[in-house]
Amino acid sequence: MGYKSKENQAPVSGNMHYKDTAEASAATEDTASESKTSVIAAIIGNLLIAATKFVAAAFTGSSAMLSEAIHSMVDTGNGGLIYYGLYKSKKPPDLKHPFGHGRELYFWTLIVALSIFAVGGGISVYEGILHLIEPVKIENPVWSYSVLGVSAFFESISWYFGWKAFRKERRGKSVFRAIRDSKDPTNFTVVLEDSTALVGLAIAFIGVFLGDQLGMPFFDGAASILIGILLCAVALLLGYETKSLLIGESLDEEKLDEIRQIINSEPNVVEVVNTRTIYSAPDRVLLTLELKFAKGISSDDLRRTTQSLEKAVCEKFPEIAKVFYEAASLSGGEITEN
Repeated sequence: MGYKSKENQAPVSGNMHYKDTAEASAATEDTASESKTSVIAAIIGNLLIAATKFVAAAFTGSSAMLSEAIHSMVDTGNGGLIYYGLYKSKKPPDLKHPFGHGRELYFWTLIVALSIFAVGGGISVYEGILHLIEPVKIENPVWSYSVLGVSAFFESISWYFGWKAFRKERRGKSVFRAIRDSKDPTNFTVVLEDSTALVGLAIAFIGVFLGDQLGMPFFDGAASILIGILLCAVALLLGYETKSLLIGESLDEEKLDEIRQIINSEPNVVEVVNTRTIYSAPDRVLLTLELKFAKGISSDDLRRTTQSLEKAVCEKFPEIAKVFYEAASLSGGEITEN
């Protein structure tokens, strides 16, 4: 018996074969380790920084310093959420989640973006407005300068670990382009948070300095508002990028072209009708191939062809964890049984 197909019929779809690749996890082990290290460094650093900033805010009455303390507490909590997302994303597949839990990381990163916007940015702007309405003179500014210096030191260390992990993904791209192309929000979230923190410290320093030297608390309140606006802007960028990942992104076009070249080199494939990919985790891609095979291809040859294609594609791109096939119309021929 054979399976007959007409040239003009719609493609026959079905999951003919799929395969897990151990190489996918092995290839990204170092990157995952660096991501986790950068998150842990950020949590420890932000916790220490928040404690010193709250002490300084209490002694000085500075609005900008209080905003910075809130900012660091939010960053500490955000680091915890990202770490939790990393942990949950590594859970193995189950009946309810047959493709794994990789998108847990995307979800918790989105929560981080909302936290930065609502808690960090919102409270900083609110505190700044209160201090503009009821100005409070900065007391003991030396406290503020000392804490800002110590905070900059710890933030720089945290930023270094985040940048070290993020740099591996850049590969010569611009920072913004690397963020757009990255499928792992862990690294660029840490870099964005720490970079924002360093800019925020500079704004806080200017606000405290001008407020103290000119005797005008207005600058301190204005600095708090600027820090809040900066946090909101970064939160919107982070939320936008995470939303795209949560919905589902594909491999970039350059990699898809390479996959098509591999498939087109197979003699038994007449045409690549379609290639569809989607990230189910930062290091895990699902690939669906819709192909037209040669006329009269035998079932044994079809099986060998699909196995050969899988091996070639997965060796080239170890992040591809599963391959599915859709058998398109077979050029008016038929599959014969051997």
